[in-house]
Amino acid sequence: MVKSARNVSFAELGENPSQVARRVRGSKGPIVVTERGRAQAVLMSVETFERGEREREILRELARGEREIASGVGFSLEKVLADADKILARRRK
Repeated sequence: MVKSARNVSFAELGENPSQVARRVRGSKGPIVVTERGRAQAVLMSVETFERGEREREILRELARGEREIASGVGFSLEKVLADADKILARRRK
């Protein structure tokens, strides 16, 4: 694996955890932790993690809707929009 700003070795993490933490917080995406040049783990800021969780929640809801449509089950537009508003309101917090 090529060393890049998106990678950090376990050795570097152990030697300077504060600096690595700053890099993680400043990053918009995950940073790969490597050992002997091989990816072993991923670090990400809480903000990045929470954004990903919100996106996965929306995708789960879309997938559920697809399954419901396929099975002939459905909800009113008002209910769907109310649920979407709740998700978006949590996102704004």
